[in-house]
Amino acid sequence: MRVLITGVTGFAGSHLAEYILDNFPQAEIIGTIRWRSPMENIRHLEGRVNLIETDLRDSSSTKSLITQAKPEIIFHLAAQSFVPTSWSAPGETITTNVLSTLYILEAARTLADPPKVQLACSSEEYGKVQKDDLPITEECPLRPLSPYGVSKVAQDMLGYQYFQSYKIPVFRTRAFNHTGPRRGRVFVCSNFALQLVEMEKGKRKEIMVGNLDAIRDFTDVRDVVRAYWMAVEKGKPGEAYNIASGTGVPIKDILELIISKSRLDPKKVKVSQNPERIRPSDVPILIGDSSKFRKATGWKNEIKLEKTIEDLIQYWRERV
Repeated sequence: MRVLITGVTGFAGSHLAEYILDNFPQAEIIGTIRWRSPMENIRHLEGRVNLIETDLRDSSSTKSLITQAKPEIIFHLAAQSFVPTSWSAPGETITTNVLSTLYILEAARTLADPPKVQLACSSEEYGKVQKDDLPITEECPLRPLSPYGVSKVAQDMLGYQYFQSYKIPVFRTRAFNHTGPRRGRVFVCSNFALQLVEMEKGKRKEIMVGNLDAIRDFTDVRDVVRAYWMAVEKGKPGEAYNIASGTGVPIKDILELIISKSRLDPKKVKVSQNPERIRPSDVPILIGDSSKFRKATGWKNEIKLEKTIEDLIQYWRERV
């Protein structure tokens, strides 16, 4: 079984590679990298993943990758995935996320036996959610509020179109917020955890925050990548599936949970709001209904949020 993971050196990509190698040792994993790709997340997998340098924004490079790899399954995780960056670099976000998906699907349909393709879409596609929409099902209108959300809608719809037009077995997973060890330092849970550890080690005096009123649905990344695998294993091609815990947590509660795990006196941890961390428009609440996916695959969350946060803090304690 040949499995291609785009963005294998990233947060979810590295966890997915680890999951597959641990549970399906017969699988041959091919991963895409760029010359500047940080290798820290997959250093422990060295020699177990075949890495191919590819620019997924280039059609010929992507076609060469697919022709060479001849994958049976493609997990497309490579993306510009930080929502705030999409405000400062909307063109790059659209180009990276949309063209990479288009070129992968185009290359996949040239193979005699088209591979299964999982597209890592996003809950950010739902955007401006109304109270009556909660919890969010796959039937909820897509009203993206960021260039990132728009790029993910386009990716999602390309997957639908290529399934309908060319019968490429595409599985569209709309994962809600996920976090855990290896999460990039710019993402909210990881950023709070990093700042806390820096305070513990005397490298900063306060935690800087943005909008604490937003409500998000958090799942551990290790549960999410297991869901990605189950989507292509047990899901129905052409379908969109929410991956979510079904529980909304205010960002301020995440901050309080992280502070409660501090080696400092929690009462002495200073928090200040930074106006630069406020987005031009923010999605106020995202709570997902993943009952469709659970029914199709039997997937369920296994790792509690508190365990996720503890592992995330420990990850940074080992690196700061």
